[in-house]
Amino acid sequence: MTGLPPDTGAAAGAVDRADRAVGAVLGSAAGDALGAPYEFGPAGALSARGEEMRGGGGWDPGEATDDTQMAVLLGESLLERGGLDLPDVFGRFQRWAAGGPKDIGLQTEDVLTNGEPWDRAAALHFQVNLRAAGNGSLMRASTSAVYFAAQGRAGTMAAARRIAALTHGDRAAWEGTAVLHELVRIALTGADPLAALPEVLGEVHPDHRDRYARVLEPGWHPDLATEFNGAVWPCLGSAVWALRSTGGFAEAVRAAVDLGGDTDTVAAVTGMLAGARYGAGAIPVRWTTPLHVPLPGFGDRMLDAAGLRELAVRLLSASA
Repeated sequence: MTGLPPDTGAAAGAVDRADRAVGAVLGSAAGDALGAPYEFGPAGALSARGEEMRGGGGWDPGEATDDTQMAVLLGESLLERGGLDLPDVFGRFQRWAAGGPKDIGLQTEDVLTNGEPWDRAAALHFQVNLRAAGNGSLMRASTSAVYFAAQGRAGTMAAARRIAALTHGDRAAWEGTAVLHELVRIALTGADPLAALPEVLGEVHPDHRDRYARVLEPGWHPDLATEFNGAVWPCLGSAVWALRSTGGFAEAVRAAVDLGGDTDTVAAVTGMLAGARYGAGAIPVRWTTPLHVPLPGFGDRMLDAAGLRELAVRLLSASA
């Protein structure tokens, strides 16, 4: 893209599973931080500005948002609890929400603060509002996708649905997160996740399969979306489109940010997929050097790129 510096990630070559796992977690965080200053802005803002990781919109350069913060908390719960402990995950999310994060989705905030227990809060929100298909369960999926990849297609998709249901009562969000988990699992093996889409769609609940098939088909473009990309369908579709229409990590993530709208989350999901496909070595060093993830509600804890790498490797090792 005109005005933007060339990529400085490692040259393409043999990429092992560990590098892809780090790529998924680190790539999602990098996309999140890159897109944060452009959230709810117009299309093409990144290219027009011609700068990267410079901050803005209340975000410091390289600062990751709620997308990565929740992914870290989820990943740490999986490691410390030795598997999926949904009440523990919910409790960590609640503690984080009470810590005053700079950004938190309206739906997620309501679910985490409505006083209901972990197994009722999201369902009650959906019952009252009748809409709960936001992309908030996609944005935090990098760590769980790496952890559950070893459980195969059925295992990782089932886990994704259960985790999504903590904050999103609409099954549409569960199914989108399940698809994302499975695409990451496939990419971690070195296979092409896009080629596997027809098979993956066959695992989507019949009530939601057609809608996902439309946004994931090769001819779909984000301009065809019927909802804002803060919804689960166009968010996932846009990330897949960015991966399909480009040839490298940085190019894919830039394309996602340049769509405008919910730029941090669309870029986080794109970075997750592109990182798993191309590996951590493809992520520009200039993007990872300033990267940092504050954790409100957990003291002064702050993860940098090295911390995210370590987290990804531990998640992969623990799941083996």
